[in-house]
Amino acid sequence: MKILMVNKFLYPRGGAESYMLSIGRHLESSGHEVQYFGMYDEKNTVGNEAGEYTANMDFHTGSLKKLLYPFKIIYSFEARRKIGRVLDSMKPDVVHLNNINFQLTPSVIDAACKRKIPVVWTLHDCQLVCPDHLMYNSDRQTVCEKCVGGSKMHCIKDRCIHSSLAKSIIGTAEAYLYKHKKTYGRVGAFIAPSRFFYGKLLKDNEKLFSGRTYVMHNFVNKRKLQEGAKNSFGFNYIAFAGRLSTEKGTGVLAQTARLLPDVRFVVMGDGPEKKRLEGIDNVTLTGFVSGSELDSCLAFADAIAVPSVCYENCPMSILEARMLSVPAVTMNMGGMAELVENGVTGVLSASADPHDFAAAVSDIISDRKRLDEMKENCRKASQEDMDIAGYCDRLIKIYESLKEGAKNA
Repeated sequence: MKILMVNKFLYPRGGAESYMLSIGRHLESSGHEVQYFGMYDEKNTVGNEAGEYTANMDFHTGSLKKLLYPFKIIYSFEARRKIGRVLDSMKPDVVHLNNINFQLTPSVIDAACKRKIPVVWTLHDCQLVCPDHLMYNSDRQTVCEKCVGGSKMHCIKDRCIHSSLAKSIIGTAEAYLYKHKKTYGRVGAFIAPSRFFYGKLLKDNEKLFSGRTYVMHNFVNKRKLQEGAKNSFGFNYIAFAGRLSTEKGTGVLAQTARLLPDVRFVVMGDGPEKKRLEGIDNVTLTGFVSGSELDSCLAFADAIAVPSVCYENCPMSILEARMLSVPAVTMNMGGMAELVENGVTGVLSASADPHDFAAAVSDIISDRKRLDEMKENCRKASQEDMDIAGYCDRLIKIYESLKEGAKNA
């Protein structure tokens, strides 16, 4: 098959990019043709034969071009025009969307549908039910579902997007524009990474999402430690791996570490909230790590802490740790709770309160025999997790079904 992968970034940057690039490589190795469309960047590792990309939009510069951003991030005529050239040149059987918000926009759907090319969309965040994409109110520091199945005007009232009225107006305008245009109704298949998120999609618009949404947990590749790998820290510890940002629960993690001064924490990652964890005696900051180094740091941990205060879809950190027989301590909400069987493959915190999370951490390490049993349970559970080959097999079936449908339309 010929597949056009679409994502705003075309280089390894975050979860959506890792997902897309891994799938693309596997599909190519299986004999399919894969090309990519997104923003131009010197760091791009993939592309398309037509050489068409949108201009790079950097929201952190002071360029005068930023004055046009409010219009371009709602509907990008540039993206629609340039992806059209790629589609005309490549003539793909299917277009697979990933993270397209802001820089590309759903205008790319119009381009594909104009040419009667079926569209698949993996929903990496909550954009289609929440203008802020997180279902989290940063000012109140609590999850928020006001817009799910209700008026998106709540986003403006609560200034949900970065506490900015202007940004919240733009986000709300985007939601209503595509509802009015019925753009999402032209997507052939949605992929939801968790049953939890699928439930939110149905609550928001059952008519739209029922019957065309596939629930597929993220794939995780088998992991094997390098021969001779050992605990390089020399002590028992709880691991954290991910972006150091508010919604990922860095505040909860910092408070937990302070509440448990006799427990060591190894924090792998970087981000704007790094300073919250600096200067805490029982916290070791490694910075960003990946590959075999990340595997080694995870494998020798007693457990992985996933203290996200927003709804996570399907956190890779839990799946990757489970593949290494490491249980998780996480919140009893969202897609996080879906991946952990309480007391069997980890411990669920009663709430996002740091005292409750600290209690959950204490619980998981309080009985070493039970912890070893949890590790064995994780090893067994990981054997049921889908690897990339199985995941791509399911994708191809979805692609083929849509291709056949388009042929018969």
